[in-house]
Parts: sequence; C-alpha cells; structure tokens
Amino acid sequence: MDVDTKCSNDTSLCPSYEESSGTLALIIIPSLLALSTVLVVALIFYTLCKNKERQHRTSPHFKNASVGPPKVPAALDPWEIPEECVLEGLEFWQTGCYGPICKGLLKKKGGASSVVVVKCLRDASGKPEAKEFVEWLLFCASVCKHEYVVQMLHCQTKRLPMYLVLDAYNPGNLLHFLWTLRNNNSSAADPLQNFSERSVFLVAKQIAAGLDYLMSEHRLVHGNVAARNILIGPGLSARVSGLGVAFEGCKMDSAIRQRAAKVPLKWQAPERIMMLLSIDRSDVWSFGILLYELITLGSPPYPELEPSTVLPKLQASYRMKRPKNCGGLLYDLMKYCWMWSFKERPAFSAIIKLLESSLHIADTTPICISEVIDISEYKRMAGLIE
Repeated sequence: MDVDTKCSNDTSLCPSYEESSGTLALIIIPSLLALSTVLVVALIFYTLCKNKERQHRTSPHFKNASVGPPKVPAALDPWEIPEECVLEGLEFWQTGCYGPICKGLLKKKGGASSVVVVKCLRDASGKPEAKEFVEWLLFCASVCKHEYVVQMLHCQTKRLPMYLVLDAYNPGNLLHFLWTLRNNNSSAADPLQNFSERSVFLVAKQIAAGLDYLMSEHRLVHGNVAARNILIGPGLSARVSGLGVAFEGCKMDSAIRQRAAKVPLKWQAPERIMMLLSIDRSDVWSFGILLYELITLGSPPYPELEPSTVLPKLQASYRMKRPKNCGGLLYDLMKYCWMWSFKERPAFSAIIKLLESSLHIADTTPICISEVIDISEYKRMAGLIE
C-alpha cells in the first residue's frame, strides 16, 4: 500500500514540473531574443549616427560654415575694421600666398573713400595656414608704420573671411608707372609726368629711407628690392612694399625660406645667389638695380644677358654700362652699390646722405624713352618667376 501510494505521488509530480519548465522557457527565450534584437538595433543606430557626425565634421561645407577664425592676439584689436567702414567694389587682382588679392574702395559712412588692396585668407585654409596669416597680420601691424613703407589700414580677424587692408596708393606700382612715362606726351606741368634724373634722386631717397627704417628699427632685410615692389603716390612720394619675403625670411620654417629664395636672379646680390645669404648690404646691391630701373623708365636689368649667365659675368667683374640720361654721380652710386664685397657697399644711411647732397645738381630734363615695353618680352629678359 505504501509502495503504491509513493508511486502514485511520484507520478503526479513529474507532469507538473515539466509543465512549469516549459512555461518558463516560453517566457525567457523570447524575452532574451527581443532584448538582444533591441541591443543590436541600438548599436547599429549609434554607429550610423557617429559616422554621420564624423562625415559632417570633415566636410568642407561644415568647415566653412561652422569653424570660426583662430584665436587672435589682443594686439590686433586696434586694427579691426570699424563698423562705420565698408569695403565696396572689390575686384580680383591676383592670387597671393594666402588667397585672393583684391582692389576696391574703403568707404567711411558719411566720409571720404580711398583705394585699397585687400589680401584675403582663402575660406578653406587649414589651421597652420590660418595661424601663419595671423602672424603676417601682426608683422604688418608692427612694421607698416613708417611714412616710406606701405600703410596697413585695417584687418578682420573676429569673423571669416579674415583679411588685411592696405593703402593702395595712387598711381600705385612704380614699375608700371615708369612704363606709362615712355613715349608720353603729357603736360610737363604734371610732376608725375615731368620725370627727370632729379626725380630719380627724390624717389630713391625715400626708398632708401624706408629700407633703412626696416633694418635700423626691425632688423629686417627686405630681400626683394625692385621697382615692382615700390608704390608711387602723389607728388612722386614713394613707399616700400612687397614685404612678403622679409616676413618669410625671418621665419625658421624651411618651406617658407624656400619661398623667400624665389627672387629673380638679376636683382640678387652675388652672396645671395651663391649662399642664400641675405643681409642689409644685399638689399643695397638690389637698390643699385632699382636705380637702373628708375633712370631707364623700367627697363629690365642686364638686358644683354640671360639670367643664368649673370653670376659668372659678375664674378668676372662685369657691371652694367652707364645708361642714357644717367649722370656721373648717379652711375657712381650704382657702381658703389655693386661692389663685389658686401663690406665695401654703403649703408642706407650713407646712401640717403649721398642722394641729398647730389639732389640740387641732378639734371631736371624729363627722361624721354620712345620704346614701349612688351610685357611678355620683359618677363623673359628679366627672368621673372610666374
């Protein structure tokens, strides 16, 4: 009887246990499957969102639209373009190292307007280039303060696009101005047209003063002294421009130094061609070439020589012949600037005194050269780098 009862109890328990186990399995397994599905979907969704965000960050549109200008030193705050000033009529002029260079008008509300040059940082510039552009602005803010150096007017650094505003000075580029004087029948009453040897002395003295300021006040070698890098203004007033090489030359970056070395050979001193040595007396040599440009109304130097043959000829004591319309004192100064040893060349302070003392005896007859400059031929003869 006990045995039957026991067996009876055991057999009644077995079906009940199996039934509960099956019920639990039906609940837990689908729940786990559902949970894993949710986790997988969430993981996929998260991955897609991160990839989309990463692509958005690296797209050019996002950079231009959302990334602001780099942090700028407070030293540039006084130079920020004021709200009452507006740039109008900007026209593309040429492409610069950092982006487009434009010409236009700077207008003050209710005031006068002036012609300006605007050097812009291109929209897609990377961080290192933007940082270098800020350094360039600081350089100009420090250097462009002298009456015979190009004038910095304003800059924009608080928002994009970043840019630098320089006084364009009219008529502008000295080399182009000299070309306009060729075969010109304008009235001699205009001092800009009545260009004589005395005018050469007057303009050269101002240029020498600007270069002397760069060296004496900032220990800067211009590095690219030429008529194309001088601005001419009212009353034959002159200002030294083209300071890019001076800025690049004082940097330690080798790539920047390579850019600074790209100066046409016909304007370079021998020590610079041979050793890339750039000193103030190297600028003096180039100043002598500039004197030649002035008295010849923009002729290319060494017109009879190819650029590659200039250095061997200089080593053999060759120097340019005395140009037509050039007095003995002016030619002597040229040769003084072209002394082979840079130690024997005059300092700019001495050049200024020489020009001042000779100004009153310089010829006042307008320089007359009939040949018109062919631009492409000029570039070939001058060895200008495009």
